[in-house]
Amino acid sequence: MKFGFTEEQNAMRATIREFLAAKSPESEVRRLMATDIGYDPSVWKQMADEMGLQGLAIPESYGGAGFTQVELGIVFEEMGRAAFGGPFFASVALGASVLLSADDDAAKADYLPGIASGDLIATVALVEPSGSWDLDAVHMEARPDGSGYRLSGTKQFVLDGHNADIIFVAARIDGDLSVMAVGAEAKGLTRTPLATLDQTRKQSRLDFSDVYARLIGRVGDGRQVFSRVGDLAVVALASEQVGGAQRVLDATVDYAKVRVQFGRPIGSFQAIKHKCADMLLQVETAKSASYYATWAAAEAPEELPVVAPMAKSYCSEAFIRCAADTIQIHGGIGFTWEHFAHIYFKRAKSSELLFGDPAYHRKRLAVELSI
Repeated sequence: MKFGFTEEQNAMRATIREFLAAKSPESEVRRLMATDIGYDPSVWKQMADEMGLQGLAIPESYGGAGFTQVELGIVFEEMGRAAFGGPFFASVALGASVLLSADDDAAKADYLPGIASGDLIATVALVEPSGSWDLDAVHMEARPDGSGYRLSGTKQFVLDGHNADIIFVAARIDGDLSVMAVGAEAKGLTRTPLATLDQTRKQSRLDFSDVYARLIGRVGDGRQVFSRVGDLAVVALASEQVGGAQRVLDATVDYAKVRVQFGRPIGSFQAIKHKCADMLLQVETAKSASYYATWAAAEAPEELPVVAPMAKSYCSEAFIRCAADTIQIHGGIGFTWEHFAHIYFKRAKSSELLFGDPAYHRKRLAVELSI
């Protein structure tokens, strides 16, 4: 295992950071989060055509670049730093991961090239009205109908569900969890955007009324596929959380150097020094957890069931603590909605709950370790 990034990876990080600084400044983040779709289609296309980001970890045989989860983790970290909105997480961390985890070459050939080119936006519909992210809580049934299946029921908290062109749905066939594909224009599908705490990450409720669906892989593959996708998703989210935590730390330290109180920069006060030091500790330890999980996703997938929940639980708490401390150190201005800190605080709180809160993932970790 290498404890560091290569020169090429660092150069890629710098390029992505520069791109996001130009295309996703705070003013643009605020503008887009007030829209229904939450992203700029021209920037989305530029990301695919000029940067190749959507296809970064998709094999070259399907139109991607063939990189690993390590390079993809760098992208997510930089997107977290910029509070980047849009369907990248849904399409890449979720949709593409389903296809890459499934044993279905035909489906890969049908969908992966479109995801890699940015022409196709994908997402996953897992959670039902119970609100649980546990696979045992999936009760939607897929009824055989000719060469396909029919779905009826409701899925909640679907990331970019109203933007997606293809939706991979968790449903049961004779009790066996399976992966189903539904086109966005399928008859009987109703997509309703939801009001969210984090306005930069759009979510939807999907209502299925006898909707035609295609089976991906084999009947009963769903538990294996969605388990792996869930692990990859929380690893990607941990990378995002690290990027966001680093961003608020940097901004807070800069502010503490220039904000003067009682004739001195507030950074010279012991209480502020201690808070900044605590934030630094949170960020650096979160990086350790995130980077190891990302490496495991690329090189040691058998470790994912242990390291993924560990990274998610720790990085979630680190980000929310750093975001809260940023508001405190900025004082009165930090409590106003116009201040950048609130974008990151809401992103931190929403991300903490997305895919299960830290307690849920600690419980997962305990089960994996048999303790």
